[in-house]
Formats: sequence, C-alpha cells, structure tokens
Amino acid sequence: MQRLYPGHLADPDDGQLLGFYAPPPGTAPFVRFNFVASIDGAATQGGLSGALGSAGDKRVFSLLRRFADVILVGAGTIRAEGYEGELLDLDSRAWRLARGMAERPVLAIVSGRLDLDENSELFVQNPGKILVLTSSTADPAKEAALDRVAEVVRCPLPGSAVDPLWIREVLSARGHRVTHSEGGPHLLGAFQAAGAVDSLCLTTAPLMAGGDAGRISTGVTGSELHRLALHTLLEEDGNLLAEYRRVP
Repeated sequence: MQRLYPGHLADPDDGQLLGFYAPPPGTAPFVRFNFVASIDGAATQGGLSGALGSAGDKRVFSLLRRFADVILVGAGTIRAEGYEGELLDLDSRAWRLARGMAERPVLAIVSGRLDLDENSELFVQNPGKILVLTSSTADPAKEAALDRVAEVVRCPLPGSAVDPLWIREVLSARGHRVTHSEGGPHLLGAFQAAGAVDSLCLTTAPLMAGGDAGRISTGVTGSELHRLALHTLLEEDGNLLAEYRRVP
C-alpha cells in the first residue's frame, strides 16, 4: 500500500493509517460513510459488497471502526451482510480501551418498519449494545419484541422515514460524537439529501461488475450537489482508497 495524497508515502503502518483517517479535533458530530464500488459503479456483486473488497480495503475498513462511537447501518444492509458476533478484533478493542473509549462501539440500526428478527444471530451473538432507530409509524408489537433484545427509539417526526438530522441529534445527545456508517445506499442517500455527511471513504476496485447492481447512494431524486474535498488517497494493487471530507 502507498499513500498518493497528500504527499507520497510507501508502506504506511497501521499507526500511520489511523493518523490519516483520524476525525478532526473538537466536539462537533462527525458522520463518516464507508463504501466500496467497482470502476463501473456497482456497489455490490451478487448482492454483497464484500466481493468487491481487497485486502487493503478490509484493512482500512477494520481500522476505521476503531474511531467509532457508533456503527450506523441500515436494516437492508444488516439483512444482507449479517453483522452478528464481534465487530472489532481484539487489537482494535485494546486500542480503544487504551484511549479511554468504550471497548465496543454501539451498533445502531436504522429500520423504519422494524423488519428485523429479534431471534436472529444479530441480537443473540452481538456482545455490544444495539440501538434500533425507527419511525413514528413502526408497529408497536414489533417494537415490544425488539425492545427485549435492544433499545428501540422512535423518531418523533411524522411519516415512515427516520430523519438523518434527528439521528445525528439523538446520537450526539448520548455522547456519541463519531458515527461510522457502512450502508446502505438508501441511508447514504438520506444523509446526503440532509447535508449531514462529513466524510465519505470510498474504495474503487479495479473490477467491472456489469449487471444491474445499484450505486452507493440511492433513493433521493433532485437532491443538490454537495462538494467534498479530497482528504486522503491510498493505492494498493490498483485499488484506490479515497476519503473525501466536507468543505469548511
């Protein structure tokens, strides 16, 4: 792996990579999204994003979770990708404890309809806290069932959507500054439309996927353009790992 921007650096170690991706100083909420896509724009292959990821992408993916107070994921991504069991390896949990952080970030799931199985391995095997953020129209019976295995919080705004600005406020009020989201496309689209994306980490894999796979962001039409600035650019085996941050 090599850093191409800002300035060339060959073979950065994990400590240097963590320095590249460290959230900005301060207390303001910092919302980061992390995605991988093929060079022809596919966000998944066979319905999963993992098929597009390289060893370098997985390495950075793991390191990014270290900074998170919350890992934020949409219900569709949860159903497709799993998320059961430990989400951080032993070294990452030790790194967090050494810096006075909670051993594990909170796993926050956005589900407007609460279409989640309370008996699934997600809830049975995860050792950390799980928070479910849902809409004001969600089924009370489903809420009661999930409340036995997680904490369910309803968005007070009308409608079946879960407002991104409300999500940010709820997490911030609980002392969670850094939110790290891993999808899905509808969640990114909603945060994008709300102007609530502070960082986008995007790995572009040197693969042509073809087919009809969707983009990394979807669900919002007619949204404005939001300019981000290139913060970091890495390369490994033809994979380009870029982080873009909100322009001040």
